[in-house]
Amino acid sequence: MTGNASFAKTKSRSTPADKTKPQAGMFRVAAIQMASGPNVPANLSEAERLIGMAAAQGVKLVVLPEYFAIMGIKETDKVAVREVEGKGPIQKFLGQMAKKHKIWLIGGSVPMQADDPHKVRNSCLVYDDKGKLAARYDKVHLFGLDLGNERYREEETIEPGDQVVVVETPFGRIGLSVCYDLRFPELYRAMGNVDLIVVPAAFTETTGKAHWEVLVRARAIENQAYVIASAQGGYHLSGRETHGNSMIVDPWGVVLDRLPRGSGVVIASINPAYQASLRKSLPALAHRTLHQC
Repeated sequence: MTGNASFAKTKSRSTPADKTKPQAGMFRVAAIQMASGPNVPANLSEAERLIGMAAAQGVKLVVLPEYFAIMGIKETDKVAVREVEGKGPIQKFLGQMAKKHKIWLIGGSVPMQADDPHKVRNSCLVYDDKGKLAARYDKVHLFGLDLGNERYREEETIEPGDQVVVVETPFGRIGLSVCYDLRFPELYRAMGNVDLIVVPAAFTETTGKAHWEVLVRARAIENQAYVIASAQGGYHLSGRETHGNSMIVDPWGVVLDRLPRGSGVVIASINPAYQASLRKSLPALAHRTLHQC
């Protein structure tokens, strides 16, 4: 793992909670990693355990991975459990956990009702510390891969969104994205200046080992923003293998903490003063000359 002098090194998931309080203005965030299966209640139980671990370490913002509630045997399994906004066990769970632990909780992605009855919206849902829905982002870019023996076509079961979403929070402006969005820097530029970016994901092992870290760090560097990248990491009953390596990256591109594989919690302290100082010292965002029309 790498560190930065401006940040306290976080404890790993297997050690006792760090008793050191963040400096004034700093706050702790967590990226949760899972290896979800097809059973929604079992996945929610595991998510509850991990959220509790993060909250016990003073975390104020928790990000769950893409498909945290279900990684089905078939791609169509998620359609069978899709929910209408404001109703359903997955959304109820997220609201309850946020309220119970008094945290902001980002449900990496939840299968939500789409116009097409055979598809879902792959939706990133943000809950405030009172358990109320604060924002929703529907994944815009749909993953497609065909390597012969490995094939994915999200368009067959997912209906894309068409809106860029940034949510105002006590922690600053947070830009929402999901997995494959990571490959499209124009999405993040369209967010304007954001303080944090979240990237819940289920990157395949094939693409993840080649591109995951470099893409996460690139998005942090070019936007001078913290990136919380929470991933699926392990083998799934469908036969799919996800890359894991959930990480939190600072605006200089430094990986503050990561978890290579399996279920667990990645934690880091966010330092807004360090971010502001960096943007003042290297005002790259202000130096932009090409803007979207």
